[in-house]
Amino acid sequence: MLSINKAPERDHLVITLNGEVDASNSVELDEVIQEAIAENASKILVDGNRLEYISSAGLGVFMSYLEDFNEKQVTFVIFGLNEKILNVFHILGLDQLISIKSTKEEAERALYEA
Repeated sequence: MLSINKAPERDHLVITLNGEVDASNSVELDEVIQEAIAENASKILVDGNRLEYISSAGLGVFMSYLEDFNEKQVTFVIFGLNEKILNVFHILGLDQLISIKSTKEEAERALYEA
């Protein structure tokens, strides 16, 4: 089960993931990111505080947008991942490709350091 909330805050967009991202619902995550890019969001934070699980399909969604983010100069930061999920990002080397921070405050600072 996954719920996704998209909310503008100041000059950035926060996408909150609640539950599990797997093959059955990764399309929803894909659509939300696609919408954000279409709406010209230049700063996107993903709140992973309530993310319980992410499958390879979910990770693939993030990976599929890396080139788009570079081309459109979108700053993309994930924060609040639990240790288990953070470890998956680390094992796959995604923490080298995607900015991952512990807290929302750190993530917001990272938006302006890019």
